[in-house]
Amino acid sequence: MTHSVIIFPEFSLENGSVLMDVPVAYKTWGKLNAAANNTIIVCHSLTSNCDVEDWWSPLIGPGKALDTDQYFILCANAMGSPYGTASPITLDPLTGNPYGVKFPIPTIRDTVNLHKKLLDEIGVQKIAFPVGGSMGGMQVLEWAFHEDFVHALVPISVGGRHSSWCIGWSEAQRQAIYRDPAWENGHYLLQKGPSDGLSVARMIAMISYRSFGSFNQKFGRNIQTENEEASFSVESYLRYQGHKLVERFDANCYVRLTESMDSHDISRNRGDYFQVLSEIKQPSLIIGIDTDILYPLEEQRELSSYMPNSTLEVLKSDHGHDGFLIETDAVNRTITEWRKKVVDPILISPRA
Repeated sequence: MTHSVIIFPEFSLENGSVLMDVPVAYKTWGKLNAAANNTIIVCHSLTSNCDVEDWWSPLIGPGKALDTDQYFILCANAMGSPYGTASPITLDPLTGNPYGVKFPIPTIRDTVNLHKKLLDEIGVQKIAFPVGGSMGGMQVLEWAFHEDFVHALVPISVGGRHSSWCIGWSEAQRQAIYRDPAWENGHYLLQKGPSDGLSVARMIAMISYRSFGSFNQKFGRNIQTENEEASFSVESYLRYQGHKLVERFDANCYVRLTESMDSHDISRNRGDYFQVLSEIKQPSLIIGIDTDILYPLEEQRELSSYMPNSTLEVLKSDHGHDGFLIETDAVNRTITEWRKKVVDPILISPRA
């Protein structure tokens, strides 16, 4: 595995903004073959990073879904995320200070277009398939419109456009951040940001990521003592999750990333939504989770109904949206079986 950063002199966003000296952080595993067509792109979710081994390790390695013996695996950090690619904590070359709240809202399409520049720079000629869940799944669907450059697709736990339900969850989280006095309209010092607001935003998100059954099974009405005070176990869990995110994330980045997710609509400036879905010709493995309340199974059924060369697999899990990060054995098995049947025969050969 290697970890690298490439800096592009400039990059234009959909909204017309132009960023200068744009860094893109990424990690790779395996080797690019002679035909440069064996790349699997892993697209990360909202608060993840480009180190796939950190959050999806059961899927990466020899013989696994992300087979490092046969494929060149690459994961690049999304625009707006604080882990190395251009974001609100990146220094603006014009001022020498972090962009902060002045960082423009990147769309999901912007992130994919920037990652395409990265792949061109590396010398990739074709993607075997992009794979990712949630925000990563949005990127997967956008990759479809790079047409012949992309052989197949694996979107997980996502729809073709962000629903009003999801936008509502995002806005509730942003409002938690805005209500923190330390927010200061986004003009805070990095060390003194709205930690309480960001923590509450994470707690809201964690509820949407799970399900009634998951919380009931894990916590029930159990009581535990923390700092000599008794509280429900679920309350302690949510406070812990909020605290952990504050330690590793930035509030402006969180705001920009949720706004980026809200921009997700594969039909934007392309035509009628269902017609655009029907024009996605690549072989596609669509994975949905039966208990997902954030991106319910009906959204994956919709994708499968209109994408003409798709297969829908339903992951049974008690854990809701987070099932794609928890039920890793099932996800690994499902993708591996599909890959061996649909992708390997075409892209992997003794000469590759």
